[in-house]
Amino acid sequence: MQKIVFFDIDGTIWDWNTNIPESTIRAIRMLRANGHKAFLCSGRSRGNIRSKKLFDIGFDGIIAACGNHVEMDGKVLYEKILEPKLVERIVNVCEENRMPVVLEGPYRHWFSEKGFENDPYMEYLIADMGEDAVILRGYSEEIHVNKFSADVLPYTNFAAVKTALENEFDFMMHDEVVLECTPKGTSKATGIAWLCEYLGISHEDTYAIGDSINDLEMLKCVGHGIAMGNGTQVAKDAAEYVTTDIHEDGIYHALQHYHLI
Repeated sequence: MQKIVFFDIDGTIWDWNTNIPESTIRAIRMLRANGHKAFLCSGRSRGNIRSKKLFDIGFDGIIAACGNHVEMDGKVLYEKILEPKLVERIVNVCEENRMPVVLEGPYRHWFSEKGFENDPYMEYLIADMGEDAVILRGYSEEIHVNKFSADVLPYTNFAAVKTALENEFDFMMHDEVVLECTPKGTSKATGIAWLCEYLGISHEDTYAIGDSINDLEMLKCVGHGIAMGNGTQVAKDAAEYVTTDIHEDGIYHALQHYHLI
């Protein structure tokens, strides 16, 4: 029976320096050679999933933007784009309340010109996306995005932002500084559910591997949730099985544990 495995990227496929263990590459290729499907499943929007070394591993598809973009074999199957009036409100609310924002889309990202000066992730984003990382200078109709993230700084009026946008978005805080906002009721889990229904794959044949807070819904929704040994405690608590660290052949051991390779 064909199985399907969903892989988070950051902290799971690669470490925070984008190093991918050789055992991870070998394990995923063995998984697919055994007739199973492998999907990336990331909080990143599709515009920020473009690494050649990632794609060279070999995946059947991608669930991106916390479930708001689904593609398989290079074809987009499902896409949720925020309404223009809502995007305009995000831009205005974040600017008024001094919260630097990244608007994340399937092709481009738009980011605040000020507020990210000491953020190493923004340096990586700009270097990785090149001209597709665009300085945000107010709302424009060309902005097409799935979700947004932001930095909550000491001078940010976060309470005002939350009041203004909490009816439309779910809020996730990372390390008490980085805010990730997805359309209400959407998550990696909703993207997985949509794809599995589309493919006709039963719940018991689904697996997911992740390491952090935005993997919780994914780990809980599949038949078999797996947390990385280097993952957060909340991810481990949500998982059925905890594998070893990313650099201790975590992916390989997880797939081997479930007899997928």
